[in-house]
Amino acid sequence: MSEAVRRRRSNGDEEEHQRPRSARAAYRATQGRDGGGSRAAAEGDVVDAGDARDVVDSRRAAGSASSAGATGAAGAATLRRSRRGAADDGAAPRRASLRQRSFIGTLKALDVLSSAGAHVSVRVADLDSGEDVLTGDDHLVLPVGGLGVVPLLIEVAAQIEFGQLDPLEILDRGSIPPVGVAGIWQHLKAPALPVADLAVLAAAASDAAAANVLLERVGLAAVRSRMDDIGLTKTALIDRFRDERGLDDAPQVALSTARELSTLFAAIVNAQVVSPAVGAQVGEWLNLTQDLALVGAATAMDPFAHEDDRHGLLFVNKTGRADGIRAEAGVLAGPAGGVAYALVVGFDDLSIAHRLRAHDAFRALGADLMEYVF
Repeated sequence: MSEAVRRRRSNGDEEEHQRPRSARAAYRATQGRDGGGSRAAAEGDVVDAGDARDVVDSRRAAGSASSAGATGAAGAATLRRSRRGAADDGAAPRRASLRQRSFIGTLKALDVLSSAGAHVSVRVADLDSGEDVLTGDDHLVLPVGGLGVVPLLIEVAAQIEFGQLDPLEILDRGSIPPVGVAGIWQHLKAPALPVADLAVLAAAASDAAAANVLLERVGLAAVRSRMDDIGLTKTALIDRFRDERGLDDAPQVALSTARELSTLFAAIVNAQVVSPAVGAQVGEWLNLTQDLALVGAATAMDPFAHEDDRHGLLFVNKTGRADGIRAEAGVLAGPAGGVAYALVVGFDDLSIAHRLRAHDAFRALGADLMEYVF
């Protein structure tokens, strides 16, 4: 993705190939023409999830109301190109539907969760304008589980970029206590892997062992310092992954807010984290994420091969899972627009019904996001 990131051929040749500078640059490079930019969040379009019930009721009462027009964001014409043949005639982006503007499905699902006592933090922002499209307690600090891998990957990429860490340095799994909470390295015979491969495992498969070994190498203090430098005051990687947490252990792996997570992913996709090369490298790793079971379920993308979607979708995400915790943040962009989003839910995991209710909220958000970007 970055000019600074090059792949070595396995046969040892020195042939190199220049990658796009960011996930969005890679997306734009595949498009057929300059599009009209994404839909700017119009004044009055922001919906607060805390008022979900009132909004849903009012929308039902106004069932025949027409949708407001949505214009392209100023200066965004060069940021997105449509793969759709219909876009080649120069037509302006389609008008936003009522559902696109109000996120009715998401609001109803979040209302159900809140009524059941769950803690919910959500934010959706237009990728080009940065304007809020949907917000609800987005300042609330909540556990985010495996999403704590993202600050770690940023620090790993930064140390590689600045010459403090060799991406081919071999790290041993035996350097950390065994952990089996998630991942595939625990099932592999190879006892040691290079830094770059461990970053891929941590991003793509939420591999706990890979993340812990990387954290042992770069240092927890360095990760926290990097987050402070970026300006994320409410996002913190607190501890390594553990199978069980004792009284002397940190109660959670990581904490954050929906606002900071959505802001962070927008910066990653636009290669604006630490440096363009660092942002591009982190985006490349996260583009390999295989967990598309929550928001990603609505995209119908192949979880094992979605880096270059034939229908013009850019989807970069990371999920976090733990007992009573479901979290996801990412970027979704399509022919009609793009969004950065984050949804964090803390719930009582008392039964499969409680868990499915939380998952339904993520899938409802995914469906609404798809309508927004198409």
